Amino acid sequence: MKIIETAIPDVLLLEPTVHGDARGYFMETFREAWFKENGIDLRFVQDNQSRSVQGTLRGLHYQLKQPQGKLVRVVSGEVFDVAVDMRKDSATFGQWAGDILSAENKRQLWVPPGFAHGFYVVSEFAELSYKCSDYYCPEHEHSLLWNDPAVGIEWPLLNDSPLLSGKDGAGLLLAEAPHYPSSP
Repeated sequence: MKIIETAIPDVLLLEPTVHGDARGYFMETFREAWFKENGIDLRFVQDNQSRSVQGTLRGLHYQLKQPQGKLVRVVSGEVFDVAVDMRKDSATFGQWAGDILSAENKRQLWVPPGFAHGFYVVSEFAELSYKCSDYYCPEHEHSLLWNDPAVGIEWPLLNDSPLLSGKDGAGLLLAEAPHYPSSP
């Protein structure tokens, strides 16, 4: 697997080695020893999968208690995937890193604990699969407003109004949002 650095050193884009021929392909998406050797020494405890239609924007979600690291990949379709640093003591607090993840490019995004995560569906639909380093805990979840000008995410929107849940549409601005006082 190849590591591609992003604008935030802790957020990594991972490109697997793909072995393919006329029958199809094979790739390894996770190997605990490789992740440990490359500085990601976390145990994954939960796998999630979601399907969303084009124009859906999910996020930006994070949990203050039970912070989740997420290893995100797209199994069908294409999304613009984003991580925002919510660690107040970090040199990159409030900054974002993101990239296109697709079934075609087979890349994964490592979103460490302490970051808000979200994505926007560019294709007709997209299915995401992601491993989490802690359990989902709705009572500790928060939403950062997807279009906060202080963060300035450059979403590749297909129109001015992405499809949002009520929770995501009511996300908080970075200046008002709870944050991690130190790295989790």
